[in-house]
Amino acid sequence: MSVRGDVWSIYREAIPVLFVALGGGLFAGLVLDSMVEQAERFPGLLVMVPVFLATRGNVYGALGGRISSGLHQGLIEPHFEKNDRLINAIIASFINGVSISVVIGVITWLALLVLDWDSATLAEFVGIMLISGVLTSILMIFGLLALIFVGYTYGYDPDNLVGPIVTTLGDVFGMLFLLFSIAIVEVIA
Repeated sequence: MSVRGDVWSIYREAIPVLFVALGGGLFAGLVLDSMVEQAERFPGLLVMVPVFLATRGNVYGALGGRISSGLHQGLIEPHFEKNDRLINAIIASFINGVSISVVIGVITWLALLVLDWDSATLAEFVGIMLISGVLTSILMIFGLLALIFVGYTYGYDPDNLVGPIVTTLGDVFGMLFLLFSIAIVEVIA
């Protein structure tokens, strides 16, 4: 295929997914706007949001890259099956996604303490991050795999799909699960 054909193929596959990502980002912004009241109840909460969303992209972008490479190399089939490579990648991503969420809660609390800013308690931050970390990890793993497998089955290059899928799923469901986690911690606290 020519350079021009390669470029056209990439844009043809990526542009529709990018428009979906744009809509997802706008939706995530609307959810963030609705969290302003909760930010008063849990001072410092909004400090965690960019870090939380960025780590979703980092952890699950790496998973998507592994899956994409496995598909290209024929080491992974485009469907859910018992495959040690796939299982190990899923477990590692889940552990990374949940543990980094807890670390975000602790580091945010410490940073606010050092800066002498108002802050929710350590338990509240860790609780919010733990709940939202577990929920987003589960959804990100299975949502990402399902979308990559379906796209690959229909002839799409998973390398063109991973970035926008991870960003969209992470932003939309990260914000929704943060809001849900805040509601749970409010009831418990």
